[in-house]
Amino acid sequence: MLDHAAPTATRTAALDRLKAFLPHAGRDYADLRNYDLPEEGHPHVSRLSPYLRHRLITETEVLEATLNRHSAQAVEKFIQEVCWRTYWKGWLELRPTVWAAYRKGLDRALAEADGDLAARIAAAESGETEIDAFNAWARELVETGYMHNHARMWFASIWVFTLRLPWEVGADFFLRHLLDGDPASNTLGWRWVAGLQTQGKHYIARSSNISKYTRGRHNPEWRLNTQAEPLKGGPHPDRRDPPGGRLPEPGLRTGVLITEEDLSPGYALDLLDRPSVGHAALISVSGRSPRAVSPLVTEFTHAAVEDCLNRHAGRLGPRGPVTEDVDTVLAWATDLALEQVVTPYAPVGPAATRLRQLEKALGDTGITLARPIRDWDAAAWPHATHGFFRFKENIPDLIAPLA
Repeated sequence: MLDHAAPTATRTAALDRLKAFLPHAGRDYADLRNYDLPEEGHPHVSRLSPYLRHRLITETEVLEATLNRHSAQAVEKFIQEVCWRTYWKGWLELRPTVWAAYRKGLDRALAEADGDLAARIAAAESGETEIDAFNAWARELVETGYMHNHARMWFASIWVFTLRLPWEVGADFFLRHLLDGDPASNTLGWRWVAGLQTQGKHYIARSSNISKYTRGRHNPEWRLNTQAEPLKGGPHPDRRDPPGGRLPEPGLRTGVLITEEDLSPGYALDLLDRPSVGHAALISVSGRSPRAVSPLVTEFTHAAVEDCLNRHAGRLGPRGPVTEDVDTVLAWATDLALEQVVTPYAPVGPAATRLRQLEKALGDTGITLARPIRDWDAAAWPHATHGFFRFKENIPDLIAPLA
């Protein structure tokens, strides 16, 4: 039986999950992480991703706890998997137009979906294709908000190369339903499967691999297209400089703004030279897609934000609105006569889009928006210039202060 209960969206639950996983972060994880075993509750992976995605717990906290228990060599594979998330975010920060191009491609694909294509997309998303394994993964995702990482690769490959559906719509399906749906990891992961990220190199799902890592639960046999060519796309855009963020200015009347991108805002609060006069939250979960986002995702995100606000209530000042509306945040800031709003840096995605809109609106009234960047991101993102294997060379230096 699958566990359909969504994980509790609190920092306490994240820390409990980390504590339970740490004994298994070494050999068990390295040897068994690729097995997709939903009936057993996916016992060989950390299941920390929904918490890391919203930073209810941070990458540095997870890495530090891991290195306090194991040597770096013993947990090398787990460390690399945590760093993949940082790498994807950094890669997209250096090339933000890739996110914009994905959203344009999604809008175009949805607009061009005729009767037959629309019906095939609907069948895939509801788990009603001729491929039983694919159907099971689709249902698991919709019902639980989770899919094993190996299954995500298989699913995306079948979507693109066997079912021949637009990759952008598949990426959107994930982003609407995954509790850990992250603009960078999700978009670039789908691009990688399709052959657009590492151009000319795609990922082909094979029955033998699926059968092995589901322990015979699934075996699509002849149903998969294993001869497909990678999708063709244009060259990567030129890299921009890594973002510098903006530190709070001392001596200003300041309010704090929370987004779902970073629900451990203590590092930003530590930069304030005087108490915050109030706080608000700008949630962007509906901006993940032009289509309806799963209630599981919406509820998890809102609960996670509430947990953050409750934990930091003593440092945030009086409570203001929790909203998805930029104008409501603007009204809050002007009503409090703020001179600056401070929010943890939000990487490329819906939250960053709304913050850009807010920054312009605040600027028109003379209020600045400060967006300080975490030390971890500032150190790691400049290395996301090429593929992960070049980025990986920098991991020992990045984790050295945490050991």
